[in-house]
Amino acid sequence: MRMLPAVSAAMLMIATSFLPASAAERIGGDNAFSFVALGDMPYNLPDDYAKFDRLIAAVNALKPAFTLHMGDIKSGALPCSDEVLKTSYDQIQTFEGALVYTIGDNEWIDCHRKAAGGFNPRERLMKLREMFFATPAKSLGKTPLDVESQALLMPEYSTYVENTRFSKNGVMFLTANVPGSNNGFEAHDPEAVTEFFARDKANVAWIEASFAKAKADNARAVVLFMQAEFNEARFPNGAMPRQSGFTRMLDAIEAGATSFGKPVLLIHGDEHYFSIAPLRNSKGKPIPGVNKLMVYGDKLIHAVRVLVDPDSSHVFGFVPLIVPENGMGK
Repeated sequence: MRMLPAVSAAMLMIATSFLPASAAERIGGDNAFSFVALGDMPYNLPDDYAKFDRLIAAVNALKPAFTLHMGDIKSGALPCSDEVLKTSYDQIQTFEGALVYTIGDNEWIDCHRKAAGGFNPRERLMKLREMFFATPAKSLGKTPLDVESQALLMPEYSTYVENTRFSKNGVMFLTANVPGSNNGFEAHDPEAVTEFFARDKANVAWIEASFAKAKADNARAVVLFMQAEFNEARFPNGAMPRQSGFTRMLDAIEAGATSFGKPVLLIHGDEHYFSIAPLRNSKGKPIPGVNKLMVYGDKLIHAVRVLVDPDSSHVFGFVPLIVPENGMGK
């Protein structure tokens, strides 16, 4: 399989559904590798725990370089209790390799909902940081990666232990705490507004610094991963509205990618189906050289295997990782 530019999910499924499990080992040059991307799971608890276990077993059998989790480790309608969070943490820790997790809205922003327990979202965010990022310089998983944390590199943003980055064979990977539910920008809640502007400032600084480092290091490509789907194509006239919580962050990605000038891939969850498309800027225009991958989630407890060949012009290829026993959400 050659490395692919942005294509439709349907075409990609046809092209890759019969690709053997060992394909990544036969693709590309000496620097080629693969990783797994997933998110928005386990969602419907407790029923999905067993399905997620099956997916974890499938990932472990593939032995990818690492796995990326896009967040939303529970449904937004389920309790945000310590017990639920700890159960998800313990399950994530059964990945044999490294797993890098970015925080979703369901485990903190949406926790004010009555069905979710009526928690203070800011308190839940602090609990997630304490539980999932107790060692900021390490990922999760049984064989954790060494990662760089914004909290350690940029003392003015010492709160943001969840913003991390690392490199593999000349490709930089970075994550920022950018969840759904409009990135937590709720104008009616003064505490939420204060939290949003501080986190948005940290995210923009992290994205800018990481692209600058990638350019200085002559990286071959950059992968960003976060929870939110920006829905940029749905806004009137293609431009984001003033009340969007994503504008400054998306502008930072566009500026960084333009300066970097090499392939950039954004991976996210939030809407629970597999798709590949160009990333659009805050004005609704495609950003040259930047594609986005959305992963399965919710009732579709599957993943995407991303094939990386830093020596290829397109760098990235994509293979759906389907667990037949988990069904297709019907």
